[in-house]
Amino acid sequence: MVERPVPEPGPGEVLVRVEACGACRTDLHLAEGDLPPRAPLTTPGHQAVGRVVRPDGSDGERVGVAWLRSTCGRCRYCRRGLENLCPESAYTGWDAHGGFAPYLTAPRDYVYPLPADVPAERLAPLLCAGIIGYRALSRCDLPEGGRLGIYGFGASAHLTAQAAIAMGAVVHVVTRAARHRELALELGAASAGDRPPEPLDAAILFAPVGDLVPPALEALDRGGTLAVAGIHLSDIPSLSYDRHLFQERTLRSVTANTRADGRAYLDLVRAHPPQVSSVVYAFDDADRALSDIANDHVKGAAVVAIS
Repeated sequence: MVERPVPEPGPGEVLVRVEACGACRTDLHLAEGDLPPRAPLTTPGHQAVGRVVRPDGSDGERVGVAWLRSTCGRCRYCRRGLENLCPESAYTGWDAHGGFAPYLTAPRDYVYPLPADVPAERLAPLLCAGIIGYRALSRCDLPEGGRLGIYGFGASAHLTAQAAIAMGAVVHVVTRAARHRELALELGAASAGDRPPEPLDAAILFAPVGDLVPPALEALDRGGTLAVAGIHLSDIPSLSYDRHLFQERTLRSVTANTRADGRAYLDLVRAHPPQVSSVVYAFDDADRALSDIANDHVKGAAVVAIS
């Protein structure tokens, strides 16, 4: 823990008094060095729920501060609606101080309005786990009423499964942990085990394990797509063209998200409120939250209560 002054918002920014912040596997990748730091001693956390602080110091509207902090708005990617690929994009908790703190600043154009009557620990996981899962769902080309495989079942996967089910998909979850299998079935998955029981139209890999890519591709039906949702993945073994890619199977990566993804997902959440499974940690136990994520001890999402 370090002491820092309350930050001053810059032009176009808001000061947010943080209520809670989700702890994410990306925070773990930063802590463990899988992602190189962008700036020294940056406060992590990019799923922050809080209140905008008005000039008089009182609390204003409730907002969410997510992973994508800013983009240039001028490059060819931004102009094409692909701001997640902007070379000048910046990220909360990586390029600028994040939500594991009582206050943070964020560009007003990049925060999301949130309902005032929902507990912060239920909202926080939506801001990264939910949004990036929604982006992955859009990238895997799941047909209407299709069969979706989900590999790994942590914070993002348990929200994405519910979004897919709300959209009419049949969801099969592949995970080792018994408690994760139980949660998947509770949330409406058709199966939860070591492998999907039928060929899949689409799949999403949430576990950052490259060894899972070949079996996930092999489980796809003809024309199926596998989307890799994580920001980090261990090395992928050699692929067999016939077994893993032939018959127009597709392997795709997922990179961050756009604000349009965030708005669309939060609209879906309003129409189909998910069951958010979260474990809440005290502010002083933020390090334990990351340790529990690393050791697969969290059933659902980890959330740090800030105030």
